[in-house]
Amino acid sequence: QVQLVESGGGLVEPGGSLRLSCAASERTFSPYTLSWFRQALGREREFVAAVIWHSGKEYYSTSVKGRFSVSRDTANNTAYLQMTSLTPADTAVYYCAASSAGIVNVHEHFQSWGQGTQVTVSS
Repeated sequence: QVQLVESGGGLVEPGGSLRLSCAASERTFSPYTLSWFRQALGREREFVAAVIWHSGKEYYSTSVKGRFSVSRDTANNTAYLQMTSLTPADTAVYYCAASSAGIVNVHEHFQSWGQGTQVTVSS
């Protein structure tokens, strides 16, 4: 199974920005969907954003649309989540996940997951 390695999390003040990275171990990485999910303490895991790998088409939850941007670098087998205008409500563990199907926002449909990276937004 493909290994996904995340990086880029940390502590940011409200209004700040972070870029998360998700690197795949495969020589050639071609999922159908690469999605980002997050889980805040004591809350359910929720969908954040997704990119269809072959086309680059993007999807976003209503809570992050306009603030977050998902992208992928196919040559380097890496996906990114650029987060701006961060608020304390964005504090969560963020996960990337790869799927062979086009269901972008249901976590049970994803076959490979990163280890998660903590994002904390606080003053």
